Amino acid sequence: MEIVMICVLVFLAGFVDAIGGGGGLISLPAYLMAGLPVHNAIATNKLSSSMGTTVTTIRYARAGFIQWNIAIVCLVFAIMGSSLGAHLALLIEDTFFKKIMLIVIPLTACYVLYPKSLKEKEPLSKQMTIAISSVVAFGIGIYDGFYGPGTGTFLLILLTSLAHLNLQQANGITKVINLTTNYSSLIVYLLNAKVLIPIGLLAGAFNMLGNYIGSSYFKKGSFSVKPIMIFVLVIFFVKTIIEIIG
Repeated sequence: MEIVMICVLVFLAGFVDAIGGGGGLISLPAYLMAGLPVHNAIATNKLSSSMGTTVTTIRYARAGFIQWNIAIVCLVFAIMGSSLGAHLALLIEDTFFKKIMLIVIPLTACYVLYPKSLKEKEPLSKQMTIAISSVVAFGIGIYDGFYGPGTGTFLLILLTSLAHLNLQQANGITKVINLTTNYSSLIVYLLNAKVLIPIGLLAGAFNMLGNYIGSSYFKKGSFSVKPIMIFVLVIFFVKTIIEIIG
């Protein structure tokens, strides 16, 4: 039943990601509610989410939405940041990590779900754009390697507001950075034997399916993902508090 729950919720996470982002706020709690230790949950979530992100990034690349002269530099800094973040996560004891998530997950959810206006700004010089984008890739890379949910949203906001990329450019760079941070941190977790590979691959297939179906809904019109996200987070929050008290 735990495997079924993971697959269903990871499918919903892919669906949510395809429509508005923030699927990690569903997929990571899914693994934790199934009883996986925190490090195994984060690591296995990286495997399944990487599969969905790969599909999306390939689609963006084929459509010509990725500005590679910026993306390649960001890719290098994303590798460094996410590897560092994953190593830092492995240093934290499991029980304490779960307590941290009781604070971090609701805060992340509130920020991701809060309506935001992404206004395009006057472009910066090429050198300044690359420099700022690289700093963003490194900083958010640390966050994604350490924890993860909301990474795509944070990248999109920072790349448009600080690096002054337009929405199409920012979306393309976001996909490259997010894919890179997923795989870089995944390698660290694999080397430390934290990834439950069979579960991650199975859930990853459902994540890809969710992304595919979610894209269809996105094309047809608006679809609110907030009730799905809030429902899962409330269950996770209550279950985690009960476990800590008990």
